[in-house]
Amino acid sequence: MLKARKRDVENRRLRGVNLSGWLVLEPWVTPSLFAGTGAFCEAELASVMEDSRYAELLERHRSTFIDEGDFARIASRGYDAVRLQVPWYVFGEAGPMPGPSEGCLDYVDRAFDWAEAAGIEVLLDVAVVPGTDSASPASFFGDVASFRRAVIDVAAALAVRYAERENFLGIEPIGAIKGRSRRGLSVVEGVPPHLLRNFYRDAYEAVREAAGTRPVFVVNDAGLPDAWRAFMSPARYENVWLDSHVFHYSDSMNAAGPTGVRRLVKDTEQYLARAKKSGLPVMVGEWSSALPLADAGMTPEGRIALERVFTAGQMSAFSGCAGWFFQTWKTEGRLSSWDARVALSSFEHGMLE
Repeated sequence: MLKARKRDVENRRLRGVNLSGWLVLEPWVTPSLFAGTGAFCEAELASVMEDSRYAELLERHRSTFIDEGDFARIASRGYDAVRLQVPWYVFGEAGPMPGPSEGCLDYVDRAFDWAEAAGIEVLLDVAVVPGTDSASPASFFGDVASFRRAVIDVAAALAVRYAERENFLGIEPIGAIKGRSRRGLSVVEGVPPHLLRNFYRDAYEAVREAAGTRPVFVVNDAGLPDAWRAFMSPARYENVWLDSHVFHYSDSMNAAGPTGVRRLVKDTEQYLARAKKSGLPVMVGEWSSALPLADAGMTPEGRIALERVFTAGQMSAFSGCAGWFFQTWKTEGRLSSWDARVALSSFEHGMLE
């Protein structure tokens, strides 16, 4: 039964949403939690608040921001998967390394229960990995071996815990990372690709030992779509996907209106074509409807219409991918380009196809 289900996952395209800002706090998702604190991330927020007050804030947020009703609504809109961000300290004191707060394993358990009831698959994404957000993220993969080992242990422990859940799609041991690249004569700082590849190989072995080959093992491309050719070839590695994040809000449209939108969609197609040369199934783990800043003459109504054209073009560009996950399901301010309830509200079930 499990093997048959695995083949089914491999042969259909997933359409899902991220659950950003729920178990890992994000100021752009819930700005009210950060207002007046001077903090710009969860670790900073924890450091500027008393422990008891922070624990109370966190529990109130986790228990109210996402609930069973959200999973039912996600399914009713035609999505069949969620990408759930969990912190490295998800296991709390039982985990390999302490974090800024207690763990949230009970909420991950609830997410699986709610998703199962709604017919939704769950992809776990280990987020806010310690050491990767420093000025030199390469230290995580080289000098600070304890961080590296801890994240692998967390990924393996999550795989063990949910291995028998029918709706456990898989795990992404690092959901977002920046790889080192070269632009002309200059070097853009980030993790050297060979260190990242070594990390993924070790994490793969740990997850497979823990849960077998049924869960998908997801590799983030680190913004380097050309760095993965012949990596984790099917001859030795099973059920591995490559995750590409596709955003254009900081790009230049180079032209106004639909012409500029077509250029951005073409850029998406070209990026994914490069990633697909890896030989691995490619998924789009994060994308949004956000366009680059509009010119002063564009009306709000015109921008909304243009974003709808852009969104449809992006979904078309994802053809041939293993699936996509919009960023994100819910934001406190219902951000029009980032909140799936708003950005994709006018797309009917058939249009998501």
